[in-house]
Amino acid sequence: LRGLDLHTYPWDEARMEPDVDAACAMIRDLEPKLALVGHSVFLFPTPLQEMADAAHEVGAKVMYDGAHVLGLIAGGQFQDPLREGADVMTGSSHKTFPGPQGGFMISDSDDGKFQRKLNSAIFPGTNSSYHLHHVAGKVVALAEFAEFGADYAADIVTNAKAFGEAMAAEGFDVLAEERGFTASHQILTRHGEQDSGAGAKAAQLLEDAGIITNMNMLPGDTKALTPSGLRLGVQELTRVGMGVDEMGIVASLYARVLLKGEDPSSVKRDVQALKGEHQTVHYCFDQGPAYP
Repeated sequence: LRGLDLHTYPWDEARMEPDVDAACAMIRDLEPKLALVGHSVFLFPTPLQEMADAAHEVGAKVMYDGAHVLGLIAGGQFQDPLREGADVMTGSSHKTFPGPQGGFMISDSDDGKFQRKLNSAIFPGTNSSYHLHHVAGKVVALAEFAEFGADYAADIVTNAKAFGEAMAAEGFDVLAEERGFTASHQILTRHGEQDSGAGAKAAQLLEDAGIITNMNMLPGDTKALTPSGLRLGVQELTRVGMGVDEMGIVASLYARVLLKGEDPSSVKRDVQALKGEHQTVHYCFDQGPAYP
């Protein structure tokens, strides 16, 4: 609709990140107006500095999409996009950053023309209101994150690594084992051949057991509705007080459903029992019921 000419960076499947040399070559060859960096599957920090340098060489601005990892960035557990070359960073306020639905756009660029373009693109370009009720919620979330965010982010990453190890120990095919599975809140598991729909089937079986997951395309998949994998995150489990020991328990529940073939309805009782033991929100000023 806007006449955009989009190109996708070459991908390093083994490292689960852009192929930095090929990506930089592409940027220098295409000379885009904007180089966008960021993923919905975000296991490891992206090689941003090199890509940003290439973009700036050809006069492009760099945007970092931190939707999924904003809380890890703010908590000092991931990368630092604005200091690694990004001109603007966006991020969700409701994923690893534990606030209300919405997002943030952050820039420290001293380019006045660029700043004016950002402002006009937001209002009146795409938004008509900043929704005061969301502002209040974000203020509280920011204040709590300033106090507890570093611990929360560190515990998320610790739990994700432990979960990856536990899932692999149960016999699952967890991607990026050679890199320690993850440096974020996510892990990826493969459940069948590419485009087999095995990820969708696994997600449904787990849902029947009371475990909500996200079927997800993996390298080699071409069809979003029949992917081979699952994308799993631990940020909510961490927020309600689960730790490394519980990651092993959760992995065993996955294995009972997907590897051992137990009836999901029988596993569901144990899922409910585990969740029943973790009903309090942590990393906040006033701990209280997670699901009142």
